[in-house]
Amino acid sequence: MALLFGALGAAVALLATRQRWAEGTAAVAGGAFPLTAKGSDVTGVPAALAIVGLAALVAVFAVRRAGRLVVAGLLALSGAGIAVAALAAVSDGSALDERAAEVSGDSSATVHALTNTGWPYVAAAGGLLILLAGLLALRYGRLWPAMSGRYERGAARPRRTARPADPERPEEIWKALDRGEDPTGA
Repeated sequence: MALLFGALGAAVALLATRQRWAEGTAAVAGGAFPLTAKGSDVTGVPAALAIVGLAALVAVFAVRRAGRLVVAGLLALSGAGIAVAALAAVSDGSALDERAAEVSGDSSATVHALTNTGWPYVAAAGGLLILLAGLLALRYGRLWPAMSGRYERGAARPRRTARPADPERPEEIWKALDRGEDPTGA
């Protein structure tokens, strides 16, 4: 469930940051014109933390013991950070003010009638899903299987011993010929 919640939360948060978060109207000498801002224009934090959450989600299954607790904590913190940043961006109109100043050529231009869409709340919900995945990993992560240590450096593993060659088998005769031996000689 943690993997599902984390992947879904990251996908939702990344999708939400590409959508329109804020709308407003800027008044200039020629009249008023509408402006919009995407989530990535308002704040880049949710998208960045969603990528961190995805990386932590993969890493939580790759590490063991204390490393798993650290990575699960990072996963939970990235989810909480997404939710906080998305909700804080709801009241932030600075992205539209910058766009108004850019479009009008007047550095003191501001946006009036600022409204927000539901996408910041969708991003916050994605962050909460990642937070839930992190909390599940913190709680139950010690019970999950870890990646195999088979290829780790320094792992002393017994080697399989080769079964003795049967000189009567045809493939053994060919192997002896490949080695330059005479399989017919005694």
